[in-house]
Amino acid sequence: MAVTFDPILVHEWLSRSAQHHPEKEALVCGPERWTYGRLDQAVSAMAYGLMLAGLRRHDRVVTYLDNTSENVISLYGTLKAGAVGIIAPGTIKAPKLQYILEDSDARFLICDVTKAREVCCVLEKEALDLQVIWVGDPKRIPGLEGFYAQTWADMMACADSVDLDTVTYPRMIDVDLALLIYTSGSTGSPKGVMSTHHNVISAARSIIQYLENDENDRILNVLPLSFDYGLYQIIMTFMFGGTMFLERSFLYLHAILEKIDKERITGFPIQPTITAMLLRLEHLGQYDLRSVRYMTNTGAALPLEHIQALRSLFPWISLYSMFGLTECKRVGYLPPEFLDSHPDSVGQAMPNCEVAVVDENGQPVPPGQIGQLTVRGSNVMQGYWHDAVLTERAYLPGDYPADRTLFSGDYFHQDEQGLLYFEGRRDDMIKSRGERINTLEVEKMLLTIPSITEAAVVGVPDDLLGYVIWAFVVQAGDMSLDSHQVIHECTRIMEPASLPRQVTTLRTLPRNSNGKIDKNELKRIAGELYKPLVTGPA
Repeated sequence: MAVTFDPILVHEWLSRSAQHHPEKEALVCGPERWTYGRLDQAVSAMAYGLMLAGLRRHDRVVTYLDNTSENVISLYGTLKAGAVGIIAPGTIKAPKLQYILEDSDARFLICDVTKAREVCCVLEKEALDLQVIWVGDPKRIPGLEGFYAQTWADMMACADSVDLDTVTYPRMIDVDLALLIYTSGSTGSPKGVMSTHHNVISAARSIIQYLENDENDRILNVLPLSFDYGLYQIIMTFMFGGTMFLERSFLYLHAILEKIDKERITGFPIQPTITAMLLRLEHLGQYDLRSVRYMTNTGAALPLEHIQALRSLFPWISLYSMFGLTECKRVGYLPPEFLDSHPDSVGQAMPNCEVAVVDENGQPVPPGQIGQLTVRGSNVMQGYWHDAVLTERAYLPGDYPADRTLFSGDYFHQDEQGLLYFEGRRDDMIKSRGERINTLEVEKMLLTIPSITEAAVVGVPDDLLGYVIWAFVVQAGDMSLDSHQVIHECTRIMEPASLPRQVTTLRTLPRNSNGKIDKNELKRIAGELYKPLVTGPA
C-alpha cells in the first residue's frame, strides 16, 4: 500500500477534503450552500481566470470584500494560482486601502461594486499597476465607466470551455508565502505579516489539535476574514473537513442564535463584545444551543463575570480562553478544565510551540515576575513585508536559520505551573469591538481635518466594547468644530472600529517633563468623564 502524506499547501487541504467527501457541505454563506466538490471547482476556475489575466507566481492579490463566498473563493484561487493573498477589511476607507495596495505592490484588486467610492478615490489619485476585478455589475454604478475592467463573473467564466483537471498550475513549496496579513504596529502604519504555507498550516494544525476538531464539526464564524482569528476558522475547517457557516457580522444576535439552533452548530468563536451582547439578550433560553461543543475567545480577555455567566448558562460547553498575535497566529490556550481554578489565565503554550517570559536581556524570569513574552515554533511568521528594521527588532535568529524567536512586545508572568497571565502591552494599542486599533493611526487621521492642529487618542475600558476610543484635540481658533462635527468628519475618513466615541477639545495637550504628551493624564481625565453605554448584564 502506498504511503500517503498530508498536503503541504493551504489550498491543497481544500482539494483533499473535496476528494474525500465531494458532496458534503463545506461553506454556507447566506442562502448559498457550497459542497466541497463544487467549491474546489470554483477555486480552480478562479485560479485559471487569474492566470489568464496575467497573474504571476508570487504576485500579490488584495480582496476588498465582506464575509462572502467570493472572498473565500478569491483567496483560495489566488493561492492555487501561486500568488499571495491579502484580505483587506471590508470597512476600511480609501487612505488605508491605498496604503495596503502600495505597500504590497499588489497586481490585482478584487472588490465589491458597493465599495466603488473608496476604490475610485484611490485609483483617481494614484497610477497603480493594478487590475481591478469587480464583484457585481459595475455598469450599474454611476461613475465607474472609466474604471471598468473585468468582473468576478468574467473571471469564473474563463474556465467554462476548459477541463480544469488538465490545467497546470504553478508549482509551489511550503516555504513560499501564502498570506500577507496587515496589522497595526507601534509605528502607526499597518504592517504586512509574512506567512508561508508552512507557517499557516502549522499554526492551524496546532489549534485543531487542542480543540479536537473533526469532520463532524460545524463552525459558525461571524468574525471578519481580514482578522486572522476569523480567517483561520475557514482554513482550519477546510483542513479537518467540517462545515463553515460564514456570517457577515454579529450585529443581529437573534438571527445568529437561530442559526446555531437550526444548523446544529458545534463551534462558535467569540470575543468579549459578542459575549457582552449575548448576555444582555432577553429570552436567551428560547434557543436550543445544546449542539455547541465549544466556544473560543481571543483578542482580548473575557471579563471574569462573563466567564461565570457563560459557565452558568451553558455548562455543557467547553470554553477556551486563548492568546495570540498576528506575528505567530496563536500562542497559548487554557484547557477548559483549568477555567474554574485559573479563570484569569490565558493558559499554556499550544502544541508545537514554546514560550518564555524574559527580562530586558532576554533571560527567563522566575515564576511570578513580569517580563516580555517570547515565542518559538513553526507558527512564528517570517517577519514584516518591506520592513527589515522592524523585523530585526521583533524576530531574533537562533543557532540555525529555522530557529527564530519572536519578541511579542506583550508583558506576562507565569505561575509555578507555567500558566500565562497577561499584564499589558508595550505600545499604544486599543482593543475596541474586537479589533486592534492603533492610536497613532487614529491621531494621524484626525490631523487631516483642517481645523485640528494636535490630537491624542486614548482608550477607556468598557464592558461592552473592550475599550472606547477617546480623542483629545487642539483646534485652530477661527476654524474650530464642536465634538459632533469632528466625529462627523471622522466618519468620512475612518472605518467604523476606529471612530472616536468622544472628542474633547483642549487649549493645550498635557505634557510630561520630556515634552511628550502625557497620555496617562488624558486617560485619567477620560476615565472620570466617561459614562458606559450599558451597565452590567441583563
